[in-house]
Formats: sequence, structure tokens, C-alpha cells
Amino acid sequence: MIGALFHSPCRDCPLHQACMLQPDALAGRQFTIALAGNPNTGKSTVFNALTGLHQRTGNWPGKTVTRAEGRFVHEGASYRLVDLPGTYSLLSASTDEEIARDFILFGQPDCTVVVVDATALERNLNLVFQVMEITDKVVVCVNLMDEARRKGLEVNVDRLSKELGVPAVGTSARTGEGLGELVRTVAGVICGRIATSPRLPAPPAAAKSLVDELVPKLRALYPTLHNARWIAYRLIEGDYRVRQALLSGQLAALGRNEVESPSAQPLEAISG
Repeated sequence: MIGALFHSPCRDCPLHQACMLQPDALAGRQFTIALAGNPNTGKSTVFNALTGLHQRTGNWPGKTVTRAEGRFVHEGASYRLVDLPGTYSLLSASTDEEIARDFILFGQPDCTVVVVDATALERNLNLVFQVMEITDKVVVCVNLMDEARRKGLEVNVDRLSKELGVPAVGTSARTGEGLGELVRTVAGVICGRIATSPRLPAPPAAAKSLVDELVPKLRALYPTLHNARWIAYRLIEGDYRVRQALLSGQLAALGRNEVESPSAQPLEAISG
């Protein structure tokens, strides 16, 4: 069952094969992780716990929203952690949502960690599903496990992982509980050692026929685009940013991996 759920076409990629043959294949490389989550899930605590003093802040280009980045090293590989604004969705109804959505889509992080509140899972899963529409490189960080236990709540993280089709890790960032497993899981997803296959809700019947018509056309135009289904939804809903990316050729460049991407690069090229 787990093998069926965690199937991914990336298992045939050279990086995945290298990881299978050489567990330290990620050493000397840099990867980018997007950190997403609803407000008040302890996302900033996770960010601070993982990066410590190795972080910097500024503003997102053209925005007044604070951008925080940090770094940490795991088994010889360097990870750049980008703390996205806390949002309840990625529908671009606010500046924060637009920033988070655009970074996950156009920034092409090597993995996106979605931090959820263990005491309010149902409320937080909306964002998880929206992120999984964009990328399959997702790890769910079920934070505040200590609060859940204090309230008498039991969270079955393994069952959640099976239901979602992506790995879920229980953490309590304030005490450091589970953070080591979280980092190991992220590394496994990035190299393909842990494959993912997101299980997404069925679309509304009214939208399904339109999506089914659009997706083949998008895939014909951009064969390597991994999120054609999500882009079809956004076009149907009249998303201006996605429509402009389509008209300007940015989506075509994304499909050809020509958009500036924070994917793996030699560690020697990193400054700071």
C-alpha cells in the first residue's frame, strides 16, 4: 500500500538513482526548501529551530512584506529555508497569498514543507491540498504535538501520511521534538529516496469537464510542466497572475526549467 501511495516518476531521475547507490550523494550541494503554513501553527518556531542564527531578513521584491531566509547543513548538503508568509490559502486574494503561491510555483523549491497545527488539522489541510496541487515534493510538518497531547488529542501521523500520499512528521518545534526526522524526511523527498504521490480531492463536477479539457492542451504546450491540473483551475477561475504567465511565456520557460530556480548547485558557489 505504501509503495503504491509513494510512487513518483522522479524515481528514475539521475539524482534519485545516485541517492540509492550513494547515501551521501547530496553532500556538497545546495537545495531550497519553502516553508508554508497557516498563521499560528508555529511555523516561525520551526524556521528558527532549524536555522538558528544563520538567517537574514529583507522584503520580497516590490513588496513591503518581510522575507526571511535561513540555512542549515545536513549530511554535507546545504539547505536554504525560505519562510513564506503565513496564509490560509494560495488563491492570491491577498499579497501574502500571492507571494507564497508565486514562490512555490515559479521559484520551484526542491521541497515544500507545510506546517500544520496538530490541534486543528482539519482547518489546516486546505492549504496542504492547495500546495500538493502545485508540487508533489511536499512534506507535512504536524507541529504542536505537545499541545495536542496536553489537550488529550491523539494524532496518527502514519495514517495521515497514507491518506495524503506525502510524508507527514510529528514535531514540537519549541522542544526540538521530531525536527531531526523532519530534516531527514525532507532530504529523502528531495533525492527521491522517499517518493510521493499526493492524493487530491475530486474536483467539483461542474469544473471537472473544463479541467479535463484544458489539462491535455497545457501538457501539449508544456510537456514537462508538473502542475497542469492546478494551472487549469487557476485559468478557469480567472487568476490574473497565472494568465499573464501563460501569455508572457513564463509558463513555457517554467516547463523547460528555464525560470531561475533554486535547485541543487555546488556548495562552493554559495556565499555567506
